[in-house]
Amino acid sequence: MCYWKQWRWARTKVRHLLALGTSRRQAIFTAISRKSHWHLSKTLATQTGMTNKWLQNQGLICVRDLWMKAHGYA
Repeated sequence: MCYWKQWRWARTKVRHLLALGTSRRQAIFTAISRKSHWHLSKTLATQTGMTNKWLQNQGLICVRDLWMKAHGYA
């Protein structure tokens, strides 16, 4: 959701989604949608482009992994 809000304009959103490997049709329809940032963060276009691996490469940490380590599951 934060990346979606940061990209701001539809043209920027399409450009980034295409660079992440999302299909052109899905990228355009998702970028021009008037739904909220939270709603669009769960669409097919964002889920195929912004994978967990990509987010981890961006420097984000996984809260689930931290919780499992703190409770002795990992």
